Amino acid sequence: MAGTVDLLIRAGSILDGLGGPAIRGDVAIDGDRIVAVGPDIAVEARDVIDADGLAVAPGFIDMHAHADLGLLADGRWQSSLDQGVTTLVIGQDGLGLAPLNDRAAAFRRELRGINGDPDVVAWTWRTFAEYLARIEGGIGPNVAAMIPHGTVRLVVMGEDDRPPTVAELVEMRALVARSMQEGAFGLSAGLTYAPATFADDQELIALCQEIAPFHGFYQPHHRNYGEWAIREFAASIEIGRRAGAPVHLTHAHLSFPVNAGRAPELLALIDEARAAGEDVTLDSYPYLAGATYLGAFLPSWAQVGGPDGVVARLADPSARVRIGEEMVRGCDGLQGIPVDWSTITVAGVDSAALSNSVGRTIDELGAEWGTLPFEAFCRLLVEDRMGSMALLRIGHEDNVRAIMTHPAHMPASDGIVVGQRPHPRAWGTFARCLGVYVRELGIVGLEEMIRKMTSAPARRLGLANRGVLRPGTAADVVVFDPQTIIDRATYADPKQAPEGVVAVLVNGAFVRRDERSLDPRSGRVLRRHR
Repeated sequence: MAGTVDLLIRAGSILDGLGGPAIRGDVAIDGDRIVAVGPDIAVEARDVIDADGLAVAPGFIDMHAHADLGLLADGRWQSSLDQGVTTLVIGQDGLGLAPLNDRAAAFRRELRGINGDPDVVAWTWRTFAEYLARIEGGIGPNVAAMIPHGTVRLVVMGEDDRPPTVAELVEMRALVARSMQEGAFGLSAGLTYAPATFADDQELIALCQEIAPFHGFYQPHHRNYGEWAIREFAASIEIGRRAGAPVHLTHAHLSFPVNAGRAPELLALIDEARAAGEDVTLDSYPYLAGATYLGAFLPSWAQVGGPDGVVARLADPSARVRIGEEMVRGCDGLQGIPVDWSTITVAGVDSAALSNSVGRTIDELGAEWGTLPFEAFCRLLVEDRMGSMALLRIGHEDNVRAIMTHPAHMPASDGIVVGQRPHPRAWGTFARCLGVYVRELGIVGLEEMIRKMTSAPARRLGLANRGVLRPGTAADVVVFDPQTIIDRATYADPKQAPEGVVAVLVNGAFVRRDERSLDPRSGRVLRRHR
């Protein structure tokens, strides 16, 4: 090819994202586009990276990220970029931030354990389009956004525990359709979180019917990951089938003692659906602990009214006793599993006065405070006004490995970065997949894992110009050392960048080079239309 290009990545092991064997060659980039891929590209370049001994791949796509508010406060989102992630999918678990009204804007108090609540962000947007416009410009990664079912329900119905009226369902459908027109990629749901937990399947089918004409997909955090996990995975697939919408099963883990060794059942369910013509995919992260806000473990009825409602119930002796008894039996907030306080660790608190509780399990706090674990749990919720984050150590490594091998699987971080000791998955997921599960354990081959991180999620999102290395596609590129890449983030010290990620480009601009973070803010808001 003639002329001069901005960048030539020379003599790397090229993984095009489609799963085929790596080839030794070059990648030429001009502006924000890849202009040539192949061996010995004869071109002058203003800048050159010697990638000899390194892998060159499309930028990774994280199908589940909790960056909804953080991108408005500080758009860099370095925890993802340092792993080679160049595109985030936000609006997850039905807990996203648009569309809003004045009533739903109060949701910020309930979600600060996941999002934080930075003073620099004024919650002035209302429509989905206005929210995307607020993100646009000044962000490190690209962003694709889902419509959050729980927020839509809150806008129309508040926190009521009841089915919608005919008029309310029409209004919710209209909000979903409008948000799809404004660029959303589909509908997410968080059916263990109030008020979304009060919705029945008919409501979800009706809303998914609004995303189907846009080829949007349904991405559920379903009703139960414990006692009835397999049943609820099946129910999610059935919602998509009846609505005519594809389904992406997010954080598709099988955890708790009751689900040990049950991954083959889940994978058989997915294979059966796919064989019947259903478009079903899934994601998971390579860790054995989950993470959420501490109040999510309460029975759903106890969460009505947000922080004020919870505090009022915990001050009522009869309600407090009822909550404790239900948690011992296994309430919906605990996925139907009897509470084991030794598995719940405090990951972050809002109140500085409670900082010593971070890193402690609930039963350890109870012993330290001279009270029962349940009473320590209640004290923490009340004194931190529902602002506490928690880790839940409930996973099974055999399930993680089995699910990871499925061809419809994709890695996703479910990354939450707020709190003193958040889950390390926000900093380590993609490097851990490549370093531990590809290189050390050989669970998945390198080319296949790159496909799972790139073209597979791009296809799920309908992004024809990302997720592959070929001329004309967006210059989202990661250069890494397959022999050294590894996560460094731990539960004790999570906020650590991985090793072995040499360079990362987003839309042709370096966000990482020579294993050092840069700050060009070259990310874009991606929009999907009919």
